[in-house]
Amino acid sequence: MNDLMVVNGQGAPLPTIIGQTAMRFPVGGKIRAGIKVLTKSAGSNPHAKQIYDRGVAAGQDFDSIEKAIAQALPDIKNPLTPRNVPFFTVRRCDFAVPEVADQILELYGEDRGDGVKRLYRFPVVFPADQWQAVMPHGLMCYGSSQLKFWSAYSPDGRDRYCMGFEKVPVDGNGKRTVRLFGGRKHVRREENGGRCDPESCKEYQTKQCNLTGKFIFLMPGIASISAIELATNSFYSMAAAREALETVAVMRGGRISGFLDGKTSFWLCKELKDVPMIGEDGQPRRVPQWLIKLAAPVDLTRLLRVDDDEERIAQADRAANVLNGHGQTQDGQVIDGAAVREPAETAAKQAADADTAADATTEPAQSPAQAQATAPRAPAATPERATEGRGAGPASCSEALGELFARLDVLNIPRDKFERYTRKKYGPGWSGNPQGVKRVRAAVEDYRENVAAFLTKMDNELDVFA
Repeated sequence: MNDLMVVNGQGAPLPTIIGQTAMRFPVGGKIRAGIKVLTKSAGSNPHAKQIYDRGVAAGQDFDSIEKAIAQALPDIKNPLTPRNVPFFTVRRCDFAVPEVADQILELYGEDRGDGVKRLYRFPVVFPADQWQAVMPHGLMCYGSSQLKFWSAYSPDGRDRYCMGFEKVPVDGNGKRTVRLFGGRKHVRREENGGRCDPESCKEYQTKQCNLTGKFIFLMPGIASISAIELATNSFYSMAAAREALETVAVMRGGRISGFLDGKTSFWLCKELKDVPMIGEDGQPRRVPQWLIKLAAPVDLTRLLRVDDDEERIAQADRAANVLNGHGQTQDGQVIDGAAVREPAETAAKQAADADTAADATTEPAQSPAQAQATAPRAPAATPERATEGRGAGPASCSEALGELFARLDVLNIPRDKFERYTRKKYGPGWSGNPQGVKRVRAAVEDYRENVAAFLTKMDNELDVFA
């Protein structure tokens, strides 16, 4: 059984003819983190330099430029090499709708004194609340034209395997391949028992296999129904981005999607940092690198106040309901109009009696505080009276928690494990916030038809991502 990912409150997808998989966002374009330049040997060749300059000016991708150089000058091996730069590359050829690239540079491009408008930083909005969905990654090994091997975890998240494509079978005569439904099957690689072990993997040691990931996001102000991706091979960039996303998720009740406080978004930029690495001589050293940085220009305390504002609005609604005769008392009991009016009428009658008695006797009249102290308290509402009038007020937080835990018992979800999971995912304060309880209850209901997947999800969060 696969651990099915929930995206924006959507539960486990139903099986279809093309499989049962997690939701994937359609990508309509790519922003690249760096550029490629001519190697020393290729740069000394005037013909290679001419092909390179012409391709860059025409907005071609570097793979096409490299292929053109290799065809024209077959003696030059690997004519291009990656170059780490402080800006991102946006080209029309990388977008299904080329005008989108123009929009991005128009809105967020900057000329920093060299006469060229480049993309140094830009805002992003993530379309899902699972950081794994908006930052997919893995170890991948590419051949000359396609993916050869890739890493994948077991359903419980404890073992990592090296996966590849199964050989295409042939018919009984051995002359014709079998027509496959759904493409080639994925199987574990035979070497190393199918396990992914980078230290003993020849592809990883020869740098054919590398950590490969990407950010998937939307951009404010860009007219497109498709997402945009930014690829990266940097472990440090992805690890730091995960920490930032998890920090925000804790303060927003598990949410990273949408605008953070109603108007502020994340930003992607670059930061020059010294990163540790092991040289060819086996000695550790530090080298400067432009790393992708996920920033959030927002007051973190404001993220905490978003839920506080929602609670204050809810309290104001309850107070208005009480004043209108339909709401809750401070201890959570539901009252109606009669329960509010009767003590007020009684208090007014007693005040009038006190005035009459003061006129008839020489004793001083009661002060307002004394009159209020002697007034009878409002009677507690009964369940029958709670349903009278225009309707009962919203359930209290404790009642909502009781309903949630009762639902856990029905679904046979261990309460102790659930409490540890929710504290880690939503923060320790979710159970004291009605909005937090509502959000957690909705997450549980999404898995009501597939409780086993939810239990696996909790195990992954508690054990794998600890």
